[in-house]
Amino acid sequence: MCSQINRSWQMSGFGLSRLSQAQGMVPEPGPHDLLVRTRAVSLNYKDKMIVDGVLIPDLIFPFVPTSDAVGEVVAVGDAVTRFRVGQRVLGQVIADWPDGDAPPVLHKHTLGSSLPGTLSDHVIFGEDAAVLAPPSLSDIEAATLPIAALTAWFALTEATRPVAGQTLLIQGTGGVSLFALQFATAFGLRAIVTSSSDEKLERAKELGAWQGINYRTQPAWDEVARELTNGLGVNHVLEMVGGDNARRSLNALAADGRLSIIGLLGATELSFPIIPFMRNRIVVQGVSVGHRRAFERMNQAIEALNIKPVVGKVFGFDEVPQALQHLEKGPFGKIVVTTT
Repeated sequence: MCSQINRSWQMSGFGLSRLSQAQGMVPEPGPHDLLVRTRAVSLNYKDKMIVDGVLIPDLIFPFVPTSDAVGEVVAVGDAVTRFRVGQRVLGQVIADWPDGDAPPVLHKHTLGSSLPGTLSDHVIFGEDAAVLAPPSLSDIEAATLPIAALTAWFALTEATRPVAGQTLLIQGTGGVSLFALQFATAFGLRAIVTSSSDEKLERAKELGAWQGINYRTQPAWDEVARELTNGLGVNHVLEMVGGDNARRSLNALAADGRLSIIGLLGATELSFPIIPFMRNRIVVQGVSVGHRRAFERMNQAIEALNIKPVVGKVFGFDEVPQALQHLEKGPFGKIVVTTT
């Protein structure tokens, strides 16, 4: 195994100009490790932020970015019992969170940030930080699950419980948002989607959105959401922007509503008045992906509900810089890089 060449994309510094292909030796799995031949890697906006030096300014180089990958187990350590050679697996992004409460330092063992990423021909997953890929999904589809799908799943089913008929407001049409829409539709929730594009809102309705709000033409989207719910407000908002946007999210919520903080596309701080937050007994919870047991439950649900991830565009392994640039366009659906 060690005589093989392992292709990777490595950062030698910050910025796309410092991201280049490199070759090394295929790593050897430790006693509790899986050696995985990757088949597809999906990109998240945080990957672009890491490459640009925004998210982890003290990163140590050289560094392999990205965290979401599906592949085939090609070798296992002597002590591995959970998997065997030939199985198709996905890596658990927060590698030291198998179940229950999160570890005290949440991102101490995280693929593509504190741990080496997945943008390589071969990667190492700990056997306790991997799950079987859903059989019904292709490699390209399965690669989209580890962050975007699990974050949406955790916000809707693990941090709380979905109640059919309740209203969920989903901000934007990024990866997490589209998975949230698909899960919400499957659970019988009424989903309101916001976007600056009427075309994307129409596509969201094809996926099951109950209503769409164009926040560019209707900047007071929170008031529109209240009108759509007969003045009551929505039961749950997935906050993807941060900053002052949280004021509108709070105003859109019904009494006893929930605000799930997921994204920071606009700012890294939240701003909203305290009195309505207290008066309406709003629950605010940060969501940072989820644990392995939730990942396994989600994959079972994906099979049972026949959910197919929305893929926006697929790039080849030599096109990684173009794929990262494409993220800036706000694509509808996940961006995937094939490694075969």
